[in-house]
Amino acid sequence: MATPRKILVAGATGYVGGRLVVRLLEAGHEVRVLARNPARAREYRWSDWVELVTGDVLDRNSLEGVFDGCSVAYYLVNSMVQQHDFERSDASAAVNFRDAADAAGIERIVYLGVMGGDGGLSAHLASRHRVGHILAEGATPVTELRAGVIIGSGSLSFEMLRYLTEVLPVMVTPKWVRTRCQPIAIRDVLFYLVGVVDDAEPVDRILQIGGPDVVSYRELLHLVADVSGLRRRAIIPVPLNAPSLSSRWIGLVTPLPSPIARPLVDSLREEAVMTDAAIDRLVPHEPIDLRTAIELALRKTSSQAVETRWSDAGFIPAETMPGDPEWAGGSTFTDHQTVETTASPSALFEAFARVGGDNGYYVLGWAWRARGIIDRLIGGPGLRRGRRHPVDLRSGEALDFWRVTKVEPGRELVLEAEMKVPGRAWLSWTIEETEHRSPQIRLHQVASFAPRGLWGRAYWFSMLPFHWVIFARMARSIVRHAEAGPERTAEGGA
Repeated sequence: MATPRKILVAGATGYVGGRLVVRLLEAGHEVRVLARNPARAREYRWSDWVELVTGDVLDRNSLEGVFDGCSVAYYLVNSMVQQHDFERSDASAAVNFRDAADAAGIERIVYLGVMGGDGGLSAHLASRHRVGHILAEGATPVTELRAGVIIGSGSLSFEMLRYLTEVLPVMVTPKWVRTRCQPIAIRDVLFYLVGVVDDAEPVDRILQIGGPDVVSYRELLHLVADVSGLRRRAIIPVPLNAPSLSSRWIGLVTPLPSPIARPLVDSLREEAVMTDAAIDRLVPHEPIDLRTAIELALRKTSSQAVETRWSDAGFIPAETMPGDPEWAGGSTFTDHQTVETTASPSALFEAFARVGGDNGYYVLGWAWRARGIIDRLIGGPGLRRGRRHPVDLRSGEALDFWRVTKVEPGRELVLEAEMKVPGRAWLSWTIEETEHRSPQIRLHQVASFAPRGLWGRAYWFSMLPFHWVIFARMARSIVRHAEAGPERTAEGGA
């Protein structure tokens, strides 16, 4: 039985962190969550059982006092999904976190890194290793767990593998398909992360973690196809690595945008196989086999019981809306649709909160699919990210080529576009209730666009004919479905 401690978690709204908080609470620990935007953290079901503190690892001053009273701190921050100079962001954040931990005198930092050698590394692997080195340069003992491919519903690596096998019966692949790796299930990663808390020896450690199976990426792709019930995929390797070409190809057929796929693909050339089993002495455990891990991940994906997803990271704060200083002095174009209804606020909210994913967008499904395909071709996420859950939404998560920036059940939903457009775009729904008019409920649907340059304005005006057709019909369809009852779902599925 673990000794209960007060633990700080940085990166709790990411893929691993969102799940780790639950396991720490189950183990009897008191958890404090460091969040750049606490409103986002409050969307998680564990938020009622943790202490939320505001702070940003890139802002040294904001970390003052956040470690007070804690004995252990988890560092699960990764800047790669930000896509802009992630190496510098990684290093700066690690320095700030290390110094703040040292000043507070905590017992240990636990960091989740990545497996791979120390020489000739890709930018992604080198940055993750450098973070571990920076943290270990401080006075606080650091336990760095290094994992390879993490297999779990919603994980970055698994989503890439799953989509590649589902979409492509024939793959022409670079040399990295021959690289060996030692995948590990997300449940085993979480077990090790929780287990190392009890390490009382004040020393720095680098511990490799992996499952029982060592395979090449080619064998891994075949196994994912087999467990998925698909025909064996034809994988034709070519004698090139070509990370730029691979990232564009992966960006086209998987939910990963090309800028994120590039550093990930570049790291696949590095063998990720355990060379040291020291973890077994510190945290005795038998990880599940690779086939079982894939089966569990696919089962959760198909049942839409995904706890967290890789795309939960890279959150755009809800306050970032047209009118912020970044857009001051610029134009914001809007399409505002207002429809009166006799539906209840809860029924109306449920109707517009179901958009996207398999539920679709109510009207002209072919047009939304075509827009998704175009977005994929030019490097955007397209519609392949889908929805985490068919009806539930939380602030910060991805929804097709949108990001949920605000959700207020029974009243409001705001989506910000992550598709490739020359500017920034939002789509929002707000319920207005009045006392002096019948019917007393109005739906406000607003599509907003803050253009960038002349091309941005040209883009908006060229799309106006489509907007007039799509947005007006969408608002009316949402109201009709709300009035018809919960058995109706969005048509025109994407």
